[in-house]
This record gives sequence, C-alpha cells and structure tokens, in this order.
Amino acid sequence: MLTVQEIEASLPNLSPDELQRIERVIHNLYRARHEHIIYDDDYNIWTEQDQNSVAAAVFELLDKAEN
Repeated sequence: MLTVQEIEASLPNLSPDELQRIERVIHNLYRARHEHIIYDDDYNIWTEQDQNSVAAAVFELLDKAEN
C-alpha cells in the first residue's frame, strides 16, 4: 500500500479527470463514514474542512488587502 506522502507526490501528475475521480471517491468515503458534512447534494459535498479552508483563504486575502 502507498503511503500518504507517495499519494500526495503522485497527485500533480494526474489529469483533471483522474483528480475528479479521486475526489468523488473521497467524498463517497466521507458519506459512508458519516463525517461532518455541512452540505450534500447530487453535485458534491461540503465538509467542515472545506468550510475552514475557504474561511482561512478569505481571511488571508482580507489581511493582504489591509496591508
């Protein structure tokens, strides 16, 4: 089995279709494990981690704009 580091290192070499396929598999795993999902529909899911990541990115942009 591949380590997390090996998987992460291989991701930049994948095509957009391959990345989307992996993303769908991961999201299906979240659903199956009943992880903390904020939003779930036919298009995608939105997890607490997604929410936190976007919030951090927005605050970073706001901080840059203030400086």
